[in-house]
Amino acid sequence: MTMIPNAPDRSALEQEQFLKILSREEALARFEASLFPRAIPSEQRKLGDALGTALAEDITAPIDVPPFDRSNVDGFAVRSSDLSAAGEGTPVRLALNGETIHCGTAPKLQVAVGTATPIATGGPLPRGADAVVMVEHTQPAGADAIEVRRAVSPGQFVSYAGSDIARGEALLRAGTIIGSREIGMLAACGIAEVKVARKPRVAVISTGDELVQPGEALAPAAIYDTNGAIVAAAIDENGGDAVFLGAIPDDEARLEAAMRRALADCDMLVLSGGTSKGAGDLSHRIIGRLGQPGIIAHGVALKPGKPLCLAVCDGKPVVILPGFPTSAMFTFHDMIVPALRRMAGLPPRSDAKVSATVPVRITSELGRTEFVMVSLVDGKDGLIAYPSGKGSGAITSFAQADGFLRIDALADQMPAGAEAEVTLFTPHVRVPDLVIVGSHCTGLDLVTAPLAHAGLVVRSIAVGSLGGLAAAKRGECDLAPIHLFDDKSETYNAPYLAEGLELVPGWRRMQGIVFRKDDKRFEGLGAKEAVAAALADPACIMVNRNQGAGTRILIDRLLAGARPEGYWNQPRSHNAVAAAIAQHRADWGMTIAPVAHAVGLGFIPLAEEHYDFALVTARKQRPAVQAFLDALGSDEARTALERAGFRPA
Repeated sequence: MTMIPNAPDRSALEQEQFLKILSREEALARFEASLFPRAIPSEQRKLGDALGTALAEDITAPIDVPPFDRSNVDGFAVRSSDLSAAGEGTPVRLALNGETIHCGTAPKLQVAVGTATPIATGGPLPRGADAVVMVEHTQPAGADAIEVRRAVSPGQFVSYAGSDIARGEALLRAGTIIGSREIGMLAACGIAEVKVARKPRVAVISTGDELVQPGEALAPAAIYDTNGAIVAAAIDENGGDAVFLGAIPDDEARLEAAMRRALADCDMLVLSGGTSKGAGDLSHRIIGRLGQPGIIAHGVALKPGKPLCLAVCDGKPVVILPGFPTSAMFTFHDMIVPALRRMAGLPPRSDAKVSATVPVRITSELGRTEFVMVSLVDGKDGLIAYPSGKGSGAITSFAQADGFLRIDALADQMPAGAEAEVTLFTPHVRVPDLVIVGSHCTGLDLVTAPLAHAGLVVRSIAVGSLGGLAAAKRGECDLAPIHLFDDKSETYNAPYLAEGLELVPGWRRMQGIVFRKDDKRFEGLGAKEAVAAALADPACIMVNRNQGAGTRILIDRLLAGARPEGYWNQPRSHNAVAAAIAQHRADWGMTIAPVAHAVGLGFIPLAEEHYDFALVTARKQRPAVQAFLDALGSDEARTALERAGFRPA
């Protein structure tokens, strides 16, 4: 008789991996206490290779800069005492000496009493001279003399030796980040090489059977390895020298061998994936065999980022980031960057921050510090911070957001209308020229492309038709794309407009029932008959749309109160509906014709919906809004929309 092994005790597995969830502050303190203080290795670098590194020692100036007294203007080197009586009515005549002093020309003749020597900007001041008179303040007096009609003071238009940098003074301090200005100072002193903190070599390994490197074919259930590239880039941005070692499948022996090689060759190891409670996660178990003291923290009260694992193996930091890209990058920047920059001899990051109003309520998990990515737009009374809401697995969240706000571990929400401090991802934020909030459509990208190419910043935030209308009423956007059907008037969009909004016709999209072409249950049926057939089969699973979407309103009308299997599966886009059906996670749903055809699904037309724009009248004359309206009505946009399967209004 075959014995079926018992399933592993899930509580024991969790106990093994998350021995204790630490607060962010305690985990960070433990990690840094295990790493520092430590000596920072240094190396000599030529100036051309030193950009972005940190000086390892103080540098004193070996020479004066400038190394001699020099002229600041084109003019004549003179003795100021010769011109003490000069004025408009009493010009002083000076004889010209027989040389002209250019940059790089050493003077040979002394400026005697009653004489002057022509001199160019940057030329060394000759013996006897103590001032320079500008050429504009002189008049020729024959071929070998000039007249001067104003007095000069000693030192006028002269830079003295060492007036910029004095020999022996502290030029740059240890820890200074070498930029173009610092390189200029070093070059001015004749310094060709400097001792800098050596960039720590950081090995990067992605883990997981599902990972495929960009450029390779994507197998079923596989995903491209985004963490490897983004983590390596973030390491380089913060003073490290990233060494990407590729993606290692969930094979304990292979992964341990790769980790040992990485620690032998590099100063730090960063892995992504393999930190949660799945039985296939191996990295944290291997760490215990790589050196002391081993794991410092495994499980941090962060959202996103709870599974973060911090370890130190014989003095070298080992970090296992969560597998989801947003979780990985938040935890990397918040928890790992401070240690990496210290190892590189760099100062802590100085993040720019702004204050903004949160327009919607953001729920949070009590007991975990939560970071929420936001997009910034201009509102009536200042900046508005819209949460991205894409989740920790979203690649675009980081790239499209302007920054993030923090919800304290002791709070379970951030209420609508709250003032929040937003930490920016870049030193400066450019508020978008055009803000579009509402339902997204691929046709919108076609219309706004010319605006982006012309240098305008266009921000499109997908919150659904009703969410866009609410934003427009609050004055938080220029346009709200909507496709809302009104049962009473049996018309689209216009009945939903409030005071201060006007309708701009967009284009027409054919909505319909979508299914796999080999599904016989839907062959030859109309839309209403297809829905009836689906409802009659308990095994037929639907995929719905999110509340607030115009498509959801249309689906609910068809279902007439029915709640079939899959009703509560509510993705936020047409593409997600099509993907669920194509991948056999659902059997039917509703989407638009271009999306269905792009995925190769069957499509039963139901109704041509109106995808229009609620325009905030008070913003109509803004240049970016006018540019959008011009683009929407252009022949180029109409052609592009028709080519994509839409019918321009």
